[in-house]
Amino acid sequence: MKLLILGATGGTGKKLVKQALEQGHIVTAFARNPTDVTKKHDSLSVIHGNILDYISIQRAVKGQDAVISALGIRTLMKNTIISDGTKNIINAMEKYGVKRFVCLSSIGVGDSKLQQQQLGLLYNIVMIPLLLKNMFQDKEVQEAYIKESNLDWTIIRPAILTNGKRTGRAKRFGHDDTTIKAKISRADVADFMLKQLSDKANIHKTISLSY
Repeated sequence: MKLLILGATGGTGKKLVKQALEQGHIVTAFARNPTDVTKKHDSLSVIHGNILDYISIQRAVKGQDAVISALGIRTLMKNTIISDGTKNIINAMEKYGVKRFVCLSSIGVGDSKLQQQQLGLLYNIVMIPLLLKNMFQDKEVQEAYIKESNLDWTIIRPAILTNGKRTGRAKRFGHDDTTIKAKISRADVADFMLKQLSDKANIHKTISLSY
């Protein structure tokens, strides 16, 4: 499958690139700083661009079979980078007839707020209400754009991400299921996201993910 990975230089993005290549996909990594993509492979190409630049997004999306987004931002200031960038991605995918879109979000967004309580006091009292507030607000808008689109989308909302190993034990939870664990490895999130490319059961669904 020809696969475009957005956010390819982030923690989860790097896992996605590595695992996608191992599975035999032809991967395009989209990056603002192409030199940050250190992985080398015959089936890997890198496109320099910015998600806020629609022209570069169009160039990356054209000819792909599916798109996976693991976009993140490094600013705590109020902004609409992720939602505006996602709108560009959606428009380009609809223009070129690329239907399958798998997008990384977070527990605590949308109807998963009940599960947010399982993330612990630090996240519920400090991280999400104060430090991550603006990012989560933008993710709400991002998810709304995706759900309004004509794409075959799946939104993945993982628990707190760690650098642990891939275990293959990632599990989807209903949004009212508070037995969900507080942490999951990026490797397992990447593994689950890639599995969605061949699994039609979760199209048009938001999935809380952990152990």
